[in-house]
Amino acid sequence: MTRRKSGFLTFIFSFLPGAGEMYLGFMKQGISLMGAFFLLIFLASWLNMGPLLFVLPVLWCYGFFHVHNLRSMPEEEFYAQEDDYLFHLRGILPSKDLDRKTRNFLAVILIVIGASILWDNLGTVLRWCIPEYLMQWYWSISRMVPQVVVAVLLVMAGLWLIRGKKRQLDEEEEHESKKGGGLL
Repeated sequence: MTRRKSGFLTFIFSFLPGAGEMYLGFMKQGISLMGAFFLLIFLASWLNMGPLLFVLPVLWCYGFFHVHNLRSMPEEEFYAQEDDYLFHLRGILPSKDLDRKTRNFLAVILIVIGASILWDNLGTVLRWCIPEYLMQWYWSISRMVPQVVVAVLLVMAGLWLIRGKKRQLDEEEEHESKKGGGLL
C-alpha cells in the first residue's frame, strides 16, 4: 500500500462484504470475507436451508465495520496491519501433518456432497423409468435428504468439537495435578 484510500470510495465498497478490504489493499481478508458471504448464500440455496442465512447480516456488519475501523486507524497502525485470511483452516485443509481423524472427517464431507449431487441428478433419470406415483414420493423425500444429511453432519461436527475441548481440558487438569503432586 502506497497511500491511504478515498473515504468516499471506502464507504461505497464497504457495502459489499470483502470489497472494502480489497480496496484498502487487504486482499486476503477481502477474499476470505467475500468468499464466506457468497458461499453461505450458495449453500443455503443449494441445500434449501433458509435459516442458514441468519449469518449473512452478521457477516455483512462485520465487513462494513471492519473496513471503517481499518480506514480510521492512525497511519502507522494501518501500515503495520498484516494482510491475512480471516478464517484459518489449519488442520482442516489437506497438509502433510494432517491427522487421521481430520482426514476421515474431510473425506466424509466430500462423500456427502458428492452423494447429494448424485441424489439430485438421479431424479432426472428416474423420471423416465418409474411410475408417476413413485416419482411423487421420490421428489417429496429427495428435498429432505440433503438437509437431513447436513444436519447430522453439523451435529457430529459439534460433538467432535466438544469432545476435543473436553479432552484438552482433561489433559490440562491432569498436567496440573502432576505439577501439583510433584511439589508436595
